[in-house]
Order: sequence, then structure tokens, then C-alpha cells
Amino acid sequence: MPLSHDHIRTTVETYLARHPHERERLGSLLDALGRPADIAGRATFTGHVTCGAIVVDPLGRVLHVLHLASGKVLAPGGHTEPADESLAAAALRELHEETGIPPRAVTPWPGYEAVPFDIDIHDVDARPDKGEPGHRHFDLRFLFRLRTAAEVPVVPREEEVGGIEWRPVDRVTSPSLREKLLKLTPETEPRTANASALIHNDRGEYLLHLRDYFPGRIREPGMWSLLGGGREPQDATLEHTVRRELAEEAGLHVADLAPFGTEYAADDTGGTVPIAIYAGRWNGDPRELHLTEGVMLAWFAPGDLHRLRIADTTSDLVRRHAAGHPAGTVPWSGPSSHEERRPASPHGTVLNVIGVHLYLQRPDGTVLLGLRHPDSTFAPSTWHVLAGHCEQESAIACLIREAREEAGLRIERRDVELVHVVHHIDRAGDRPRMGLFFRARTWSGEPELREPDKCTRWTFWDPAALPDDLVPDTRVAIEGIRSGRLYSETGWA
Repeated sequence: MPLSHDHIRTTVETYLARHPHERERLGSLLDALGRPADIAGRATFTGHVTCGAIVVDPLGRVLHVLHLASGKVLAPGGHTEPADESLAAAALRELHEETGIPPRAVTPWPGYEAVPFDIDIHDVDARPDKGEPGHRHFDLRFLFRLRTAAEVPVVPREEEVGGIEWRPVDRVTSPSLREKLLKLTPETEPRTANASALIHNDRGEYLLHLRDYFPGRIREPGMWSLLGGGREPQDATLEHTVRRELAEEAGLHVADLAPFGTEYAADDTGGTVPIAIYAGRWNGDPRELHLTEGVMLAWFAPGDLHRLRIADTTSDLVRRHAAGHPAGTVPWSGPSSHEERRPASPHGTVLNVIGVHLYLQRPDGTVLLGLRHPDSTFAPSTWHVLAGHCEQESAIACLIREAREEAGLRIERRDVELVHVVHHIDRAGDRPRMGLFFRARTWSGEPELREPDKCTRWTFWDPAALPDDLVPDTRVAIEGIRSGRLYSETGWA
């Protein structure tokens, strides 16, 4: 299936966290991510994503190819395909297709396993012979280096590539890429690195590892986590690290592992530890594995994570992957000994859209509202609480994610309480909606405009003097919360 908006948005936002000064330059990409069109599809001519592979050899030269279609000398790259597991995997596939260089011949540059090294936006000329109008490419470029100084056989794809050239950094064709490469030195590589495996099966479940409860001796004692560990001297790459850890900790061998993302965990000193995440599919029984560390391994559906003692960052990783790989999109190999097919919904059941809303009230009684963007498809130029739709996640996990993504607020699960529910429908025949309003008793951070294409301003309002242009359901909920009422209905006959 095509790469999801969620995967692409997460990748772009991770990049912007490193390069916040580029947010304005990438505004058209962020706008495209806010639209419902398939940004990964090459037939989306309002603009779509492409992926490039920036390959550096041991002499510091950068791989370029002559693209016959454009007549330009560029880095290898091209359109995504439905079978691509990730954006980085798409870049590796394009590298192999255009140059013959196999993915095993290169390794991600440390620290850039799943984060683009550069993002470029450029216009593409119309091609009447293919029925393609002029359009825009959002090119996400991933950084790799050759594993060895030995010569790698290169076989250009004749119908696409007219020649191959290794260029010194100061002759790299892209200005933005050249600037970043010139600043890249060996000292920028992290001295330590960690890698974990996000293992999933065809039923949409995820393999989690229950750690031993040894406070002070291991990270996250007694919590459910991913299998993985730290890089060792014999590991040529982080993929080698995660494969070694899988074998040592559980005797597990997964055929295909692809870079998926980066998790940032806290270490014992309060610092941040980057962990490269590799995703892979396995359909075995964890009870048959030989576990050498921890208490047990078990499969969990994303909807079960709220019952576990698990880090929010790990829950977010599972949620993001599940959003792009819903259960049932891969061949189902039959139920395991502990799982059967879930029954279909009873006849006549109507699915309701679930939305979560943050009721954030300061000690002075004022409540946080955001002014929605004039171009928003929902409630343009109207005030609303911070809100979002549930994906493959629990409601509280959704709330925590939306608060961080939209406003940079940090909320802990233990500080959240449900204070109102609004069940509403706009018009007869529309899909009903269930709005869950949660209060955060405490939080950290001040509201920031993290998604200016959706919200143009955050302001704390006196709940007794709310703005006139307020989303009606939000007004109903705030009035209900102030009166101590837990439930309201709107729009029903």
C-alpha cells in the first residue's frame, strides 16, 4: 500500500526539528500534507514525494547520475512505490534500480537512518508524451556511505540513466545539499548508537519485550519495550546491531528489516539517547523463542497498549507504523493458537468518528483556544480547543500526541481525566461523531504554533466570555464542563 501521510509527516517533522529555519521554505510541502490527496502517488500533480539516495564513497565523493528524462546530473532517486516499507527504503530501491548498486553495499550515515539529510522542492516540466502536466516534486534525500573502499560494480539502467559520476563535495549540483555536505565531518557521527526492532505480524500485532525489574541496572526496568540494544565494535552498521541483538536476546532471525524511524529515549543522566528503529515482519510464536534477557515476549495489538507499562515514545512508534500498515493489508496466514479472526460488526452498525479534545485550564481559570487557519476545511477562521481524530491508538494516546504535535505541550497519561462527551451529528445521514473532552491537570511547556497551516494563534480565554466565532460543539462542551455535566448531544432530532 502507498506510504501513509502519517509516515511522511512524521519524517518531515523530524527533519524540521533539526532544521527549524527551513519550515518556511518547505511550506508548500506542509500544505500538501494537510490536503487529502495522496502525496506519495506520482499521479498527484499538485505535488508529490520523491526519494533520493546521497551516496558518499570512502574518498568523500558523492554519486551522481545523468537522468535522461530531465537531461540533468542529479543524485539517484525517483518516485515511491506501493511496496516501499519506508521513505528510506524507497531511496535504496531507486539507487539499486538506477545504478545496480545493491542496498547491502551501502549503510545509512549514523544519525540519519530514517531522517532525511536534505529536503528539496523543485518544479518538473510537463511531459505531454506521458500525459503529465507540469508539477512539483518534494524530494526527500537520505544519506548513505559505501561500506567498503573496494570498487562497487555499477550497472546503469539504460532507459533512465545516461552515465554515472563520482563528484567531490564542492561540485555537488544541489546548493542546499552541497552546503550540508560541506559541514559534515567525521566528528558529527555519534560515538555511541543504539538500534531496536519493531516486529509486527500479519494480524497487525507488535512483539514487545517485558524487561527485568532491576532499577538502576537497566533502562526502563519492568516496562514493555522493543528488542534491541547498543552498537558494539564488531557491528559494521546499525542493522547489524539490531540483527545481533535479536539473535542474542531471543534467538530470532527476521528476513527483511527496513529503517523506519528514530526513537529518542532518556538515559540515566537525563540526556537523550537516539535509537534507530528497524521494522520487520514475523509470524511466529514468541513462546517458542529462547529468551536470554527480560521476563517474556508477547504480541499486542495497538489498541491494547494503554493497558501496559510502556514508554510514550514506544507507543507512538507502534501507532505510526500501524497507521501506515493496517491489519488486513497483507496476506493473512490464519489464526495463531491464541488469536482468531475478529467478527464483523453487527448488521446495521454505524461507525462513529472519534475525536479527542484538550480542555487546558490555567490556575486563573482561562481556557486554551486556537484560531483555525482561514483555509482549513473544518471551521475556518473559527476558535476551537486543541483537537484531533483517533488513528490506530487509544484516545489518551491520541490526546498526548496531538498536544505535542500541534502545540509542543507535554502531557503525562496519569495527569489526564475525561470531563465531557459530546455525541453530535451535523445533518441527517452524516456520520455521527463522538467528541471526548479531556482535562490535563498538569502539563509542561507553553503553546507553540507547531502546525501554522491549521492554527494561526493560541490564546487563553475566560470561559465566561468566550469568542462569538467558536465551534458550536466546543461551546456546548465548555458549558457542560462548567456546570458539572458529563454528557451532551447536538444535532440529533
